[in-house]
Amino acid sequence: QVQLVESGGGSVQAGASLRLSCAASGRTFNPYYAMGWFRQAPGKGRDFVAAIDWSADSTIYADSVKGRFTISRDNAENTVDLQMNSLKPEDTALYYCAASRGPLLNMGDTYDYWGQGTQVTVSS
Repeated sequence: QVQLVESGGGSVQAGASLRLSCAASGRTFNPYYAMGWFRQAPGKGRDFVAAIDWSADSTIYADSVKGRFTISRDNAENTVDLQMNSLKPEDTALYYCAASRGPLLNMGDTYDYWGQGTQVTVSS
């Protein structure tokens, strides 16, 4: 019904940049969905990273990534990107794209669809 496929992960050194992309598809996908990025480090819970509303007028970020990460979307292409600059070892995690039929929020439980994740590894 809704498929989310992440790409762009990799292994980099601290200070480097990566750009993650999420491609959305499916018969029931709606470009009015809010879109978000979450991450999960080994042995830890899933954490909110950033989210964007359907119009791209509103964005929210976790405090840990503010000023370093930027979320954007292209509704014509049904893609959501996460530009990650000045990466730190603590950014190492599996990054997930998610879509919400509800309002723009930072809580994972409010998101309805999830991708399989893309791995980001940052070495010091």
